[in-house]
Amino acid sequence: MTWLGDYWLEVLGWVGSALLIVSLLQTRVLRFRILNLAASLILVLFNALLAVWPMVGMNLAVCVINVVFIVRLLRDWRSETAYEVLEVGPHDAYLRHFLVVHEADIGRYQPGFVAAHLTDDDLAFLVQNGDETVGVVLIRGEGAVAHVLLDYVTRRYRDFSPGTFVWRQAGQLRNRGYEKVVTPPSMLAPYYDRLPQDWRPVGASYELSL
Repeated sequence: MTWLGDYWLEVLGWVGSALLIVSLLQTRVLRFRILNLAASLILVLFNALLAVWPMVGMNLAVCVINVVFIVRLLRDWRSETAYEVLEVGPHDAYLRHFLVVHEADIGRYQPGFVAAHLTDDDLAFLVQNGDETVGVVLIRGEGAVAHVLLDYVTRRYRDFSPGTFVWRQAGQLRNRGYEKVVTPPSMLAPYYDRLPQDWRPVGASYELSL
């Protein structure tokens, strides 16, 4: 190869290696798989140009593994049975433990939420993936309006917005006498405009008619 060719080949190798390291730092499952797949594809090309065939084979295998997991993750995300929604009491010990463990992260995405302010009349829903709690939705009723106190998803599952599984069961809120759901205006990076239900922006909040 020419000097210029050697330079760009080295750049390709460094880019693939750097992207691989970045992928390993990801806490979100889907983002990790996508970045790892991109890194593996780059390293397949890099090693093929150098004729290092064992490394080509290894990275091809990693690509296949990542594709399988990405397809599975996307399929489960659309599945009605991927997550289970469990209603618990607002003072449930496990719910309180979950809120304490994730308190700092919750504060970043929904400033102003205080777990100690929950009352006996509030509604609490845990979103489960198997035996892992991936999110929580807390609701306070005021007349015919269900106000969302918290709609939180753990970092690992934030690419999938599992809170949508609670809103797929919004009919249960209607059966309790609520006519609409209103989200807090302080919520950062809300996802409601991506949901199949008819959420509409109203000021800094979103509303869902039941």
